[in-house]
Amino acid sequence: MKRLKHYPFTLLLVAAVWYLSLFTPPKTQLDDVQFIDKWAHLLMYGSLTFVLWWEDSRTRKTPTTWKRATLLFLYPVAMGGLVELAQAYCTTNRSGDWLDFAANATGCLIGLGIGRAIEHLKKGRQHPR
Repeated sequence: MKRLKHYPFTLLLVAAVWYLSLFTPPKTQLDDVQFIDKWAHLLMYGSLTFVLWWEDSRTRKTPTTWKRATLLFLYPVAMGGLVELAQAYCTTNRSGDWLDFAANATGCLIGLGIGRAIEHLKKGRQHPR
């Protein structure tokens, strides 16, 4: 529980993703945009992974190892899988979808890449060559 206080934005995004994934979305004009749901998955999971990375980096103040980066990637991917299973087996208004899971994982990869890039740029500013 002590560690969770260092991740307030991540926890907020986790709750938002779960809520958005399990409620019945209203019909909008965006429904006509091709693959809009996949773009939403990319955005949600990319943002979640980036914020997790940022809060983790800010908390530890040390460069992220590859092992740590792998965990920071796998946690949101695993959550995305759980969300898809929950949609398939625990709701009547949503369905689990392998392509949604792929979009979740791709979003996580993008968020991870942005986090790594920012950490690299930040490290370069602190130690000019």
